[in-house]
Amino acid sequence: MGFIASVKRRAANFYYPLKIKRRAMVCGKKIYCGSKSFVTSKTQLGNNVNFNGMAMSGNGVIKIGDNFHSGPGCQIISSFHNYNGKKIPYDETWIDKDVIIEDNVWLGNNVIILGGVTIGEGAIIQAGSVVCKDIPPLAIAGGHPATPFKYRDKEHYENLKKEKKFK
Repeated sequence: MGFIASVKRRAANFYYPLKIKRRAMVCGKKIYCGSKSFVTSKTQLGNNVNFNGMAMSGNGVIKIGDNFHSGPGCQIISSFHNYNGKKIPYDETWIDKDVIIEDNVWLGNNVIILGGVTIGEGAIIQAGSVVCKDIPPLAIAGGHPATPFKYRDKEHYENLKKEKKFK
């Protein structure tokens, strides 16, 4: 890694977590940002949250649990144009929907999460997926829309959790 890249990384590791802590409604301990990341004023963050390029937008509440990790280019969108309003294709009103991401969730690169969904504890979302419906706990999901195609080993997961082996 070159000198300039190293300076940029150190700056991002300092600046973006500070910005997030000032903007978020609730912010737990240990926030890491590997690159540009943004939250809304209605964002609630747990402990040990790791962003590597996250953009959040909208007026819905966004709750993220403990030990969260995201790859670069991820988005959470919690407000939508009202296509059933008084104009076509949409009017000036917005529809706000909350997003809940439970503990120990990992998002791959370029995942988009739309409002109105819950991602269950321990779930993994495959890179490039669009999450527009609930994902159950321990599911490994992917696609457009993201659907579970596999599940984590529950016994192994629970043992690691019990031993507090979090990254």
